[in-house]
Amino acid sequence: MVLVYISKRLKEALAIEELFKQAGIEYDVEPDTYVGGIIFRAERTGAFFYVDEENEAKARDLLKSKGYTALN
Repeated sequence: MVLVYISKRLKEALAIEELFKQAGIEYDVEPDTYVGGIIFRAERTGAFFYVDEENEAKARDLLKSKGYTALN
């Protein structure tokens, strides 16, 4: 599984889940922590989206087409 996106907000995570479902992309989503903030750095929880390697390009293209920045 390849990490393609980290959602920082619940509303965004739900929208991405819907995108993937409509596109027929199988995915896993797990809560995990990341470090965020510029001045006040803090550990936060986000939704980490994973897809199979065979769906990676399709998922990245879909995210980009909807204005999301996929991870490299």
